[in-house]
Amino acid sequence: ECLHVSYVIRDEVEKYNRNGVNALQLDPALNRLFTAGRDSIIRIWSVNQHKQDPYIASMEHHTDWVNDIVLCCNGKTCESLKAWFYENMFNFSFDYVKALAYAKDKELVASAGLDRQIFLWDVNTLTALTASNNTVTTSSLSGNKDSIYSLAMNQMGTVIVSGSTEKVLRVWDPRTCAKLMKLKGHTDNVKSLLLNRDGTQCLSGSSDGTIRLWSLGQQRCIATYRVHDEGVWALQVNEAFTHVYSGGRDRKIYCTDLRNPDIRVLICEEKAPVLKMELDRTADPPTALWVSTTKSTVNKWSLKGVYNVRASGDYDNDSTTPLTPLCTQPEQVVKGGASIVQCHILNDKRHILTKDTNNNVAYWDVLKMLTITLDESDCFAAWVSAKDAGFSSPDGSDPKLNLGGLLLQALLECWPRTHINPMDEDTEMNHVNGEHESRIQKGNGYFQVPPHTPVIFGEAGGRTLFRLLCRDSGGETESMLLNETVPQWVIDITVDKNMPKFNKIPFYLQPHSSSGAKTLKKDRLSASDMLQVRKVMEHVYEKIINLDNESQTGASGNNDKPSEQKEDEDMAVLAEEKIELLCQDQVLDPNMDLRTVKHFIWKSGGDLTLHYRQRST
Repeated sequence: ECLHVSYVIRDEVEKYNRNGVNALQLDPALNRLFTAGRDSIIRIWSVNQHKQDPYIASMEHHTDWVNDIVLCCNGKTCESLKAWFYENMFNFSFDYVKALAYAKDKELVASAGLDRQIFLWDVNTLTALTASNNTVTTSSLSGNKDSIYSLAMNQMGTVIVSGSTEKVLRVWDPRTCAKLMKLKGHTDNVKSLLLNRDGTQCLSGSSDGTIRLWSLGQQRCIATYRVHDEGVWALQVNEAFTHVYSGGRDRKIYCTDLRNPDIRVLICEEKAPVLKMELDRTADPPTALWVSTTKSTVNKWSLKGVYNVRASGDYDNDSTTPLTPLCTQPEQVVKGGASIVQCHILNDKRHILTKDTNNNVAYWDVLKMLTITLDESDCFAAWVSAKDAGFSSPDGSDPKLNLGGLLLQALLECWPRTHINPMDEDTEMNHVNGEHESRIQKGNGYFQVPPHTPVIFGEAGGRTLFRLLCRDSGGETESMLLNETVPQWVIDITVDKNMPKFNKIPFYLQPHSSSGAKTLKKDRLSASDMLQVRKVMEHVYEKIINLDNESQTGASGNNDKPSEQKEDEDMAVLAEEKIELLCQDQVLDPNMDLRTVKHFIWKSGGDLTLHYRQRST
């Protein structure tokens, strides 16, 4: 059971796409643009230019990159496979989903990805799913030999085409699931596909740098367009299937006349490789094109004048002459946020320095930052005293706290199962008497995490199982899924309230060579890794130095013995005044704990060895 728990600390509303935008969909009726990408969040934007802040809302049920989205039911539902419902609720095991296709007339969605399978989904069934009724019946199309990166289905739902690293196009009839044909011609991965309305013609863009037009009736390629210098990753086509818009690795976006390939226009040059494009089809011919790239900004480019320039013959289309871009500035911009590209963990294991794509350097606290992954092997390594961590204890004491354990309790604070202590025999009685709430201690009693914090459960190999926001773990569906997902080592801490035990560190104590004292017989000592150096100094002073002094002076017991507490305090002060403790010849700060000494000063194999010497007066 190698499951880990991750959490993301961030602002309550994450307005900006980060790390690149893989998918775009435009709803012209509502003036809304849907974006999704590598930060796993689907965002909805207003494309009304008069609106100062275009951000409208986010959808956050994904646990990894969102590679494609389609708008169904006339825009009422945004389908992105896992955005319908939690992934766990499907009776299927998916690898990464790379592409979706939608047949508007049939309300049919196809999905495909790295597991080589194509699944067909009835949208009306999916939108009716509930927590208790989540069985999905679906048909699948098999026969692909490699991972699928592109998918297309015509509006009538009569033809479906897939493109893959296999370099061929495979064609099926989704009504009968029958294989129709295999089309050869590309020499690299097929990254983008489009079908015309009746499913008789297909356009494909490939990493081989070409765009191909296929006749499915003739089962062959009828034209090849060599427009780009590098891979073609994104295609759009007008309603009449006469002009193709293309973009890809070379960052250039062209419009090419399919009937006369020599007539083409360079619309614009993006600042990064193009991942997806979406035509604004409110007019015919289209007036604008939305473009997303490996950067996080989405740009709207004007297409006004594209057809006029061609018709007048004023545009230089000689293929040997570099074309001048029609547009130098986008018409509208949906700004993206910076993404972190470098990080360095500081010695205290709690703070981190990062650098982002804008070259900004930031200093983070891991209790208040980024994406942190907790796994069983090292989640409980951080023991601190309450006072050192800045937490006040209700009874004024200074207990040792385990940060990982407290963090897990805070992350699952709203999960009802953590509110009942199984050791409390009176729980039922209190519940009956209406006193139940007062007996529940939610969380850890020291700190809380923001309720909008995303919590992610995943496998050690990287596959994610379930993602939810902290505040939602009290919901019926989420509680049910948590019962199935939360690993036992997390339940021990959050439900059963069994905090981990102290880790022990073995070590040796020897006089320092400069002290002139004889090396002692090597006794192997052991103590909590949270033990402070000052406690070892006290031990040395009391058990070793003092005994030596007493034996030399013949001192005997003292009848005016102070109270034990006073004696301890005096001993601590005397120890720090009289003793120095060293590791690798470095004098140790009395406030350090043994774990810090072992990891950051000793740094070598074998048992830790500490040396002591009397301070020179």
